[in-house]
Amino acid sequence: MRAETVVAICALVIAVASLAVTVQQARATRLHYRHSVRPLLQLRLELHPGTTAGLRLVNAGLGPAVLTGTDLTVDGRRLGAFDETNVNEVRDTLAVRPSATTLGGPGIFAKDSDRYLLSVATYDPDEHREFADLLRTRLELRIHYESLYGGERFTANWPPARDPG
Repeated sequence: MRAETVVAICALVIAVASLAVTVQQARATRLHYRHSVRPLLQLRLELHPGTTAGLRLVNAGLGPAVLTGTDLTVDGRRLGAFDETNVNEVRDTLAVRPSATTLGGPGIFAKDSDRYLLSVATYDPDEHREFADLLRTRLELRIHYESLYGGERFTANWPPARDPG
């Protein structure tokens, strides 16, 4: 084999390897960008006497969450979206009516945002026993969301132990 042929083959191998590294680096960069704006919605139960208490939605991720839908279930019965009509149906069954913030339609939940979805201003374990029982054992909520890139189909679930995967 002539020296020119060996040099040409080596140059071709180096060029192909360089292309492969560049493609891999571009993929890693795109993945990094996706992770740099990934939201992470969490539903938290906060029941501390004397303070605002209830079910709280928190975006603990690095970017805004694009809300795509919600599913509300109470006592095993699916009511539908976590909207004003369905939430009022749940609140009307309680002796002490909690405050509510609904998530009826699509929207954006900003990075570092948090809000109570169902709450009482000054929690008293005796006075709000029925409310606490609703949140602890009777209510199920699933919030569907995506990042700004879209297509990930993330969910936040209450209670967390019933997350299907």
